[in-house]
Amino acid sequence: MAAGKEIRGKIKSVENTKKITKAMEMVSVSKMRKAQERMRAARPYSEKIRNIAANLGRANPEYVHAFMKTNEAKAVGFIIVTSDKGLCGGLNTNLLRAVTTKLREAQAAGTAIESVAIGSKGLGFLNRIGARVVAHVTHLGDTPHLDKLIGPVKTLLDAYAEGKLSAVYLCYTKFINTIKQEPIVEPLLPLAAESLQVGEGQHSWDYIYEPDPESVIDELLVRYVESLVYQAVAENMASEHSARMVAMKAATDNAGNVISELKLVYNKTRQAGITKELSEIVSGAAAAAGV
Repeated sequence: MAAGKEIRGKIKSVENTKKITKAMEMVSVSKMRKAQERMRAARPYSEKIRNIAANLGRANPEYVHAFMKTNEAKAVGFIIVTSDKGLCGGLNTNLLRAVTTKLREAQAAGTAIESVAIGSKGLGFLNRIGARVVAHVTHLGDTPHLDKLIGPVKTLLDAYAEGKLSAVYLCYTKFINTIKQEPIVEPLLPLAAESLQVGEGQHSWDYIYEPDPESVIDELLVRYVESLVYQAVAENMASEHSARMVAMKAATDNAGNVISELKLVYNKTRQAGITKELSEIVSGAAAAAGV
């Protein structure tokens, strides 16, 4: 019964794996709900900043912030948001595939690339392809904090304000629903004029400024861009936990199927062994009776 013992060992191993994947699925369910709440809570903040900046820009059309100007530099920046951990299906792979396509387009045009990595998976990818990483931040935990993101991101924002970059792209995975997550590679800078327009039918407001309109607009637009990056990180975390929950559920179901198949093979092997022993007993008894 050496074969039967080996199969029992495999069954035990797969059962242990199933317990782990089931536990990870339940943890991801809990974290996913909190991440979704955090993601939705961040949206009104960035929307309010956008509205105020739009009103300020309309009240002061003669002033154009550096983030809204187009630079002629032969370099672009990428902010790549990925997860720190794996076991989340094709979440990071799909995003990095889209990023690779954009990087190749930039390289074909003879454009230099500077990148900021948010997350260990993105940092490892950039190091493997030999991209220039000017800053990175990893191990953000389950709750992203803006103060940890500002430093690395500000590196590219300052470079764009100084005219060293012609564009900055934000790359992340957008949360659509629990089943679907979409990789996004979108321009962050320059800010599109359409994104800071007051909607039709809405009134435009002017304000009393302290110290002056230019300083207020400068500060607000920086906060607005930072809020977009934070929102991207929050979206990516919600996507990560959703993808991991789905992946771990699939792994748990597959483990159950493997266990069922192994038990069937074990029972067949055990039955064959018993049949063989009975045949030997009967043959021995017949031989003894013949003697």
